[in-house]
Amino acid sequence: MKIRTGFGYDVHQLREGLPFWLGGIQVPHTHGALGHSDADVLIHVICDALLGAANLRDIGFHFPDTDPQYKGIDSKRLLAEVVRLLREKNYQISNIDSTICLEAPKVNPHIPEMQRVLAEVLGISADDISIKATTTEKLGFVGRREGVAAYASVLIVQA
Repeated sequence: MKIRTGFGYDVHQLREGLPFWLGGIQVPHTHGALGHSDADVLIHVICDALLGAANLRDIGFHFPDTDPQYKGIDSKRLLAEVVRLLREKNYQISNIDSTICLEAPKVNPHIPEMQRVLAEVLGISADDISIKATTTEKLGFVGRREGVAAYASVLIVQA
């Protein structure tokens, strides 16, 4: 049995009037993340962590922001493709641990729904997906509400 870990990090600017996609759901807020896709920072870090764990490069390699087919794409579709790539190499996802850094809106009320949606796409139990949220105590671009950041670590197993 081969066990591998992966780590992901991503940031997106926040802009007024954009939809805010986070963890596969639309979170009500006045500002949303700016990006080529739907800019779901949580899904992006999970993709990067999974791809890294399997030594499959990164999200930008597989889904470049220069490719018009990914303009505005639902990041859940990107995550489903990453899962397919992992399965091709006989990897299974053991667990995911993630942290979202954001001043507003409050993320905690939305975590159970994010876990449910992500579990469905990933084909694992919601209990195997940890999502935490924190602020930066008003420090830096997150603290000034200019952006959102997220981190994820994953464990995958190859039989």
